[in-house]
Amino acid sequence: MSIGTDGRIECWEHFLGFSADSYIDTAQPLGCNGVMSYGVGALTFAATVDEPGGVLSITTDTTDDYNVALWIGPFKPSDGGVWMEARFKTDAINDNAVYVGFTETLNATTPVMPAEFATESFVYNGAGGMVGLQFDSDGTTDDWRAVAGDAGTANVDCDSDATRAYNAPVADAYDVVRVEIDPAGNGDVYLADDSGALRKIKSFTTPVTSTDLEYAVVMLENRANAAAVIEVDYFNAGGFIDWTQ
Repeated sequence: MSIGTDGRIECWEHFLGFSADSYIDTAQPLGCNGVMSYGVGALTFAATVDEPGGVLSITTDTTDDYNVALWIGPFKPSDGGVWMEARFKTDAINDNAVYVGFTETLNATTPVMPAEFATESFVYNGAGGMVGLQFDSDGTTDDWRAVAGDAGTANVDCDSDATRAYNAPVADAYDVVRVEIDPAGNGDVYLADDSGALRKIKSFTTPVTSTDLEYAVVMLENRANAAAVIEVDYFNAGGFIDWTQ
């Protein structure tokens, strides 16, 4: 075993090198820096040409509950902590759901939303740990909500009011979400305000096992028999090398 001088793992993806012609129907890298993608149903990928800086546009299939997932990882929080940040927008908020953050459970061929919200209740999917921010048009009140949990069970205070951002998403307007998990497994969820400052929505005490592997993800799922569109300006994530391997 040898130890290097720089243990950081960082992925900075602005999709400047994305070409729709390169897309194939399997899980594959997008852009130049390690972002992977797959979804349920047929997907359409395109480069947004009327905005600067590189913007990836993804359109889902038209069948209800079909989705797309972008991911980076896996990372292990106990190696020094992990972080992710993404800037994105959707074409509508009345017929889709979005999850941005970390998830331990990730099916690379049929992705499933880590957390969903219907009426006034959360549903936690998968057996692994998660920390993130989500929106779901199936909820009674539209808003971003912080979520965290493990083994299909919510972390303390994960109810519909205690985790609200009180800053609902707006169709075709960018949001910036940042999620951090420290080496002990504590999680922080942030949403940028209109001034550009990151506002902490919720801190969670050890919602995940810090030695478990976590994927940074950006997911969109439609909530009607119509296509949904997400445009991702950037998707960045990082962690540290496990020097014990």
